[in-house]
Amino acid sequence: MGKDYYNILGISKNASEDEIKKAYRKLALKYHPDKNKSKEAEEKFKAVAEAYEVLSDKKKREIYDQYGEEGLKGGIPGGGGGGGGGGVYGGSGQQFSYTFHGDPRATFSEFFGTDNPFESFFNMGGLGQSGGQGMYFMQDNMDTDDPFVNLGGGRGNAFRSQSFSASSPHMGRAKTQKQDPPVEYDLYVSLEEVMRGCTKKMKISRKVMNLDGRSTHREEKVLTINVKPGWKAGTKITFQKEGDQMPGAIPADIVFIIRDKPHSVFKRDGSDLKYTANITLREAMCGTKIQVPTLKGDKISLRLEGVIKPQSIQRVQGQGLPYPKEPSRRGDLVINFNIRFPDNLTESTKQILWDCLP
Repeated sequence: MGKDYYNILGISKNASEDEIKKAYRKLALKYHPDKNKSKEAEEKFKAVAEAYEVLSDKKKREIYDQYGEEGLKGGIPGGGGGGGGGGVYGGSGQQFSYTFHGDPRATFSEFFGTDNPFESFFNMGGLGQSGGQGMYFMQDNMDTDDPFVNLGGGRGNAFRSQSFSASSPHMGRAKTQKQDPPVEYDLYVSLEEVMRGCTKKMKISRKVMNLDGRSTHREEKVLTINVKPGWKAGTKITFQKEGDQMPGAIPADIVFIIRDKPHSVFKRDGSDLKYTANITLREAMCGTKIQVPTLKGDKISLRLEGVIKPQSIQRVQGQGLPYPKEPSRRGDLVINFNIRFPDNLTESTKQILWDCLP
């Protein structure tokens, strides 16, 4: 007979349609390669898919019961020629032939209405994340008769509570769960941290589902944020589904928004840094030499020549912040001037200025 599909699903030959579905549901979840990393999982996952496709189809099951696996492929055992000496015919008079398409994931997707029902059934914020407790929740139930038994309401009820339609031959599609809106936090970083890049560890407190799928407990978790050199204020870093876990809802995303921490010397303008130099009226008119600080902590000597007007600026190239997309390049240090005027002048000084200035 070849493959024993009944034995693969662990059911009797007189199993009902519901028993076939239940057996496939349990085994497909148990051996899904995304969740079961054992060596034999892939082959068993494929075998249960093929067995389900045959036994869940009335015509294929009748032919299999009568002629076995070879009959499904178009030949009657003992007919000679490797199955080509005889044929199994359908009502149309054409020879029947079935070969498994070889894609157990397609069978899985058609049955559950999604490529990943684990997210719908088990994701209380943990699945889809490394080490999430949803995976362990599923494994705790692998040896039960129904892998959904602990999801609430006892055996069978948990499966229905996920809003599946029993009228569909494959139990229908799960209703789309709504996700809570993002929870946003401001993350203040200094200009020095933006220049170098840094790592921030942010502790959050959130509600986490217990294994019973109904109650919660509070848990603290540390999220690590790698701030890249040159990141601009307003940059958002999103941690998906790290918010409170509640029954029937997808946890909110946690979003950190980069904010500039006020600096005592510089102001930020994109990738440029702005610095205000204080000079006297005489220096502005006659020229001078000033020492300009940099974000690295050293100073640059700058010779001012010509007349410096209140709106004048000087640029020192490459002394600003890194460009976010090209961290090897940097913006400029832009120097503005605050010209200090004298509070008063003597009459003789006024006369000199009057004679000298145009």
